[in-house]
Amino acid sequence: MAKQASIITLKGRVGRLSFYKTKDGYLAREKGGVEKSRIMNDPRYARTRENMREFTDNANSTKLVKDALRPVISKVSDQRLGLRLNQQMMKVLKSDEVSVRGERKVKNGNWDLLGGIELNIRASLTRTLLFDIQTQDSPTSWQVQIPNLNPVDEIAYPVGAQGFRIIATGVAVDFDAGTRSTLTSATPILPVSAPVEAAVLSIDKSQLSGTHFLFVLSVEFYLNVNTTDYHMNNGSHNAGKILLVSKTG
Repeated sequence: MAKQASIITLKGRVGRLSFYKTKDGYLAREKGGVEKSRIMNDPRYARTRENMREFTDNANSTKLVKDALRPVISKVSDQRLGLRLNQQMMKVLKSDEVSVRGERKVKNGNWDLLGGIELNIRASLTRTLLFDIQTQDSPTSWQVQIPNLNPVDEIAYPVGAQGFRIIATGVAVDFDAGTRSTLTSATPILPVSAPVEAAVLSIDKSQLSGTHFLFVLSVEFYLNVNTTDYHMNNGSHNAGKILLVSKTG
């Protein structure tokens, strides 16, 4: 590592040299690392190639799941959700017990590891919907029973919220085909100031095409200005949770 002695201070890259500032002054170092062709062909980097293949499968699988969940997560303000989901998907991949190292895939792993994930770490569904959530799963549908409730006592809504909506979402992905499908069932926007009658949200599984399934319950909060409803605080108080997972085969 070289230290710049002249009065000329550089930051950035010039050819193979990188110039940067530290507490000890301006330093320079030559670009290092191993050439890509060596990594891809040298037997000594076989383990690296294995890791690269599995990393690629996890990245592609995570993106497909995130795209399928987009109608939900676009309403939730959690900038670290992508990272948390990626980490959990890697656990799914590593649980693949049928493939050799370097060939493990998310589709073959323990899909149940995604169950229970909160989509907003700062506003969990458990701490937001305070009533008992009843679900019913069958081969043809997934249902959420919402009881008669008083939002003032049974929903932890943010200050200023005037309305809320509860949404059930079912998503399906096919990792081999790279396809996804999404279906939602939601209440209308309901006032937080009045009792709410019981309702059932139902997801028709026949409308979902894929091999791996996620079922999510979420809640969104609104304020009303001149008869128009707006989301509260860019979704920072909205909550969602993966309540059920399943896969075919």
